[in-house]
This record gives sequence, structure tokens and C-alpha cells, in this order.
Amino acid sequence: MIAPFAADAPPEFHGPSIDEFFPEVLFNVFGVIPVTRINLIQILATIAVVLIFWLGTRRMRVVPGRFQSLVEMGLDFVRVNIGEDLLGRKDAQRFLPILTTIFFMVLFMNITGIIPFLNIAGTSIIAVPLTLAIVSYVTFIYAGIKKSPKNFFKNSLFPSGVPWPIYIIVTPIELISTFIIRPVTLTLRLLMNMMVGHLLLVLFFAATQFFIFDMGGWWSLLGAGSLAFGFIFTLFEILVAVLQAYVFALLTAVYIQLAVAEEH
Repeated sequence: MIAPFAADAPPEFHGPSIDEFFPEVLFNVFGVIPVTRINLIQILATIAVVLIFWLGTRRMRVVPGRFQSLVEMGLDFVRVNIGEDLLGRKDAQRFLPILTTIFFMVLFMNITGIIPFLNIAGTSIIAVPLTLAIVSYVTFIYAGIKKSPKNFFKNSLFPSGVPWPIYIIVTPIELISTFIIRPVTLTLRLLMNMMVGHLLLVLFFAATQFFIFDMGGWWSLLGAGSLAFGFIFTLFEILVAVLQAYVFALLTAVYIQLAVAEEH
């Protein structure tokens, strides 16, 4: 006996999947470099950063227009609130290009997660957070060696004021926390925040579509609720995008400040 066709089967809800962070390859550059949708978003965000700052600074005026003022406000925020507050004016000038680049690259790649038709952050795959964490880590090491070529690693691993027998415990902890944990935490903090944010946004808006268009009826009330939460969380994601850019640049400045401290 042939089973009846399940025409009346209830619709199924398909939530977000981790597979979204592993999209299919769209094409290959030179036949060897795979390019996915997320890679295109990363390229677009990079172009946007370069274009905005080029347009905002190519014709600087004593009395700035609105666009120049906005660009200068962003640059001053990084210079004053991150660079000078932590490093002082002299060291802030030295490391300002790196701090500015990190802040705005993270910000622009984060913000693509809430832009329609892009809908995923360029920092939601490990390549970008890891690359920026390596830049931050190398800058930290460079700053310490530049400040004190002979004593940087010694003072980092053998802090002063500790009795010699205690170094058996302290030195491995300092090695792991200073030279291993820092780049790992920088990478994972940014990566996990953007991944989770994307999954939650997809969950809210997918639930909205499911309840309103697939289920209908009284289920539409739940759809309206999930839509409201989706919009609220979108605003929250804007805050997270800015905050994560600030935290990444701030921690980079903190590490540099520790490297150039007088004890080194």
C-alpha cells in the first residue's frame, strides 16, 4: 500500500547554522586563491575604509566641512582616547598609525554584519581577528625590544620583587599569560562576539519569517515579537561593533604601554 503524500505536513523551522561561516567558494584568484562571499565583504569593507579616509583628508581645510569634521572626529577619538590616554603624546604619535588602522578595520568589518544584503561581519571568520591579533602582538614585542633590547624578555618573565624560588611558579605563568594568552584572547574575543551576534540576528529574523509567512494566524503575534527583538538586537549589534573595535585597539595600546614601561 502506497503511503499518502504528506501535503499537510507542518512547516519546519530552519534556524541558523555554523555552516554560514564556511560559505562556498565563488571563484579562485589566479586559480589558487579561493574567494567566498565573506571574503568579498572583507574586501568591500577595506575599500570603504580607504575611500572614506582618502576623501576626508585629500583636501584638508582650516575650516572643515561636515565630512572632514566627521573624519577628524574619528581620528581624534583614537588619538586622544586610546593613544594619548594610555601611551602619552610621544609614544602615541609613534604607534598611532597601527592603533588607527586596527580600530577602523575592526569597526568597518564588524558593521557589515547589520548592513542589508551583506548581513555578516568580515570579522566573523578567524582570518581577520587572527591577523590583527598578530599585528598587535608583533607591535607589542617590537615596542618592548626597542625600549629595552637586553631586559625586555627578562623583565617580562622575571618580574622584580619576587623571591627567586617563586620564579619556578611565576615565570611559566608570565610566559603563558604574556606571550601566548594575549594574542589568543584578542582573536577569540572578537571572533566569538561577531559569530554569536550574527547567529542571533539570523535566528530572530528567520523566526519572524517562519511565524508570519509559514505558520500565519495567531503565530503572527510571535513573529511580530521576534521582529521587534531583531530590530532591538540590531541596534545592540551596532554598539557591539563599536565596542569591540574600541576594546581591540585599547588592549593593543595597553600591551604597548606595558612594553614601553620604565621597568623594561
